[in-house]
Formats: sequence, structure tokens, C-alpha cells
Amino acid sequence: MVPTMVLVADDSRDAQRREALHGLAEAVADRGEVPVEAAFGSPDQVAAALRSVRGPKVVVPAFVAGGDVASAHLLSRLDLGGMENSCHTTPLGAVPSIVADLAARLADSGWSSRDGVVLAADGTTGTEERQVVMDVARMLSRRLSSPVQVGYLRTWAPSVFDAVDRLRRDGHENVAVAAWRLVDGPDFELLRGLDATAITAPLWPSELVVDTLLAHHRAAKGRLV
Repeated sequence: MVPTMVLVADDSRDAQRREALHGLAEAVADRGEVPVEAAFGSPDQVAAALRSVRGPKVVVPAFVAGGDVASAHLLSRLDLGGMENSCHTTPLGAVPSIVADLAARLADSGWSSRDGVVLAADGTTGTEERQVVMDVARMLSRRLSSPVQVGYLRTWAPSVFDAVDRLRRDGHENVAVAAWRLVDGPDFELLRGLDATAITAPLWPSELVVDTLLAHHRAAKGRLV
């Protein structure tokens, strides 16, 4: 029996975000590789959705590490270890193909090697997720052959606004922002308020995101008895 992939995220903040998350779940299901259930909402709603899934299941975060504080907090409140016949994966992180796609999005936005780059993350209280963000920045810097500053919208310093200002003070007339974000939502309105030359679109929609979620599921299902 193929374990059900249960995609988990907080979708309570914005209708556009909710629509994007459900579109992602549908795209994964359309591959026909695994049964897919969407568990989006508040912690109580997500916990109820998880309990309703019968049979073996793999809980897969539908967000990137360091890119969604609300969903990270939601995931930390779930009793994943207490669920029978289940396992879970970590949020999407420093995956080479996804970082390469982020670099391509920067190029498509008009970025050039003379421009400054800020990797805009959300931030969370977890040091592991912070390390993932730093790893993404290093990988992106190597791919671009250009320095990449990290800026956060919440929780951590420097803020994304400070990171952009710093690059301006350092002489970069143009500053591009690489959004470390899986789906669109209200946070993008904050990013659009930056004094930035360009801002990349969210990582989804991209078939690479679907590929990576399915790869996480394949790797995790072997842990189920």
C-alpha cells in the first residue's frame, strides 16, 4: 500500500495563499504517484485532517525551511511522533535544483553580476532552519558568482529592509531580491514595498517543487513498517 502524502501548511492568512497551496496539492496528486491529502489551516484543523487519513501516511511540509514562520510554528505543535503508521519529512531546503531555479528567476528578472542580491526569508525561532537559509545563500552565491546577503521579514536580524539598504550604501545602484518563499501571499506585499530593482516570484508554480516533494515522500516511506 502506497502511503498517503499529507501536505501540511498554515493557510489561514490569505485567500491567495490558500489557493496556491491547494493548487500545489492538486499538482502533486495529478502526477499519479501517490495519494495526496491537503492538511491546511490552523493547528487544530491540521491535526483533525491528519487523524482523518486512514492507513500509512507521510507528513510533508508544504513550505521551505525559514520561509514560513506560521507554518513552522504549526508543524512544531503537531504530535507527529504520536501518530501510528506514519512518518514525516523536513521542510524543503537547500536543494540544488531549487536553488538553480531561484538563480534562473533572478536572471529572468533582469539581474546582472553588477547588482546586489538579497535572499529574503521569513525567519523562525529554529536554528536548523536558519542554517538552511544560510546554506541556500551560499549555494546561490556560488551559482551566481556574486555575494548574496540574507535578510529576514520576521524574528531574525538583519531585516530584509536593512539588507537592501546596506547594499545601496555599499554602492549597488540595483538590488535584486530572491524570495525564499514557496507560494504567494500577503508577505509579498511587504517585499514589494522594498527599494529593490526586482523581486523574484515564489518558487511555486514549478515542476521542480513537485519533483522534490515526491522525492521526499519516496525517501521517507521506507521508514514505515
